[in-house]
Amino acid sequence: MARRAGITSRTLRHYDDIGLLPPSRVGANGYRYYDVDAVARLQRILLLRDLGLSLPVIAEVLDRDADEETALREQIRLLEAERERLDRRIRAVRRTLDARRSGQDPTMDMMLEGFNDSYEDEVTARWGERAFRLSNDWWHKKTMRQQLDWKRDTDELVDAWAAAWREGASPLSERAQALAARHVAWLGAVPGTPLADGDRERSAAMVRCLGDMYVTDPDFTATYGSVEGAAFVRDALHEYVRVSMASS
Repeated sequence: MARRAGITSRTLRHYDDIGLLPPSRVGANGYRYYDVDAVARLQRILLLRDLGLSLPVIAEVLDRDADEETALREQIRLLEAERERLDRRIRAVRRTLDARRSGQDPTMDMMLEGFNDSYEDEVTARWGERAFRLSNDWWHKKTMRQQLDWKRDTDELVDAWAAAWREGASPLSERAQALAARHVAWLGAVPGTPLADGDRERSAAMVRCLGDMYVTDPDFTATYGSVEGAAFVRDALHEYVRVSMASS
């Protein structure tokens, strides 16, 4: 049986041990015998194994009359996720190599994380898997220099917000509203966002949502220096949505 199936006798014994393919009968001499049904079951096991399904999944497909197509679709999903993970690692190593060659010393998070890797669950839940995938692909396709330039522009925007708040600007002021317009344009440059897609209703919701997050998320609060500074940004963005985006 093992020889004709192209596997080892150890594999057959393992399949027996885990209950995946017990022999049809065991002789008094300890030999395992397999009938036609067992041979047919082994053929399916080997086919599903070659397709990449794990042994527990194969057992479920065979023993519980599970939908084989559903199992294969799930396996495709898992393989695609693994491919995406490997692609991210490859891009991270390439960025690190580029940085070393150019004499730069990028921060570890820029080498190991994408544009919004640490927010994957939240981005996916709020805006969908497509938004996360497109924005991350956009980020990972940038060279190290482009990523550093983008970070510099972002830091300049944050600094401008902080300066406006420290100098007593009102969220309703022309200065704050100009910063809000700049902020919205910055968000709209990221593929996958409602702003980039031109979805006006979801764009307004996104800007309001981010404004709220700037106050409630400690990471964002730290970015803008304090809860009060983050609240200033939030209020300016909310006003911009009310006045400018609602009428656009």
